[in-house]
Amino acid sequence: MPTLLHLDSSASPLGGSASRDVTATFRKAWEEQHPDGVVIYRDLAADPLPHIDLPAISAGFSDPSEHTAEQQAAFALRTELASELEQADAVLIGAPMYNFTIPSTLKTWLDQVIVMGRTGGDAPSAAGTPVTVVASRGGSYAPGTPREDFEFVQTYLQKVLGDFLGLEVDFIVPELTVARSNPAMADLVDLSDASRAKAHEEASEKGKALASRVAA
Repeated sequence: MPTLLHLDSSASPLGGSASRDVTATFRKAWEEQHPDGVVIYRDLAADPLPHIDLPAISAGFSDPSEHTAEQQAAFALRTELASELEQADAVLIGAPMYNFTIPSTLKTWLDQVIVMGRTGGDAPSAAGTPVTVVASRGGSYAPGTPREDFEFVQTYLQKVLGDFLGLEVDFIVPELTVARSNPAMADLVDLSDASRAKAHEEASEKGKALASRVAA
């Protein structure tokens, strides 16, 4: 049965968050192709994971038979998250830009889900799984813009998800998302609306295409 792992990390709710709105469009297109499929959903903002700590880290590098009760409990969560990633046929991530990089809640998921010798390492267990990242941002950090070198969402996630975890990464990038609420960006409203419309179009198309690809 086709399985989609869907993560949202925006602190804003649906309707007030560009990334949530676009991931919802992608998910709708996916579910239309797989009405009986499985969606594993984690709202990392509404239900944040605990930051990785010493018991969770040390458990990943020690013999399970020697784990303390604290290590067992901490590593159980990491095992659960790794299993969710491994069973997914596709992954969908909402990753808005906060202070030039990803939300801390998403970073926490990455810290927990990366288990060396399993999801991370020489032969990552979920390698090849397609992941679509909705990387929304209030301004523009595209090549040639003044703040191009401040972009640490796509650059970071490509390295971690693609190069380290071996996932097949694709980005949808709604830009200038705060133009309608920021008077200083009033002359960018049309570009903002066009970028958001394009993002929804891409999300719908890619959701359907990826669902068809998985079914095949």
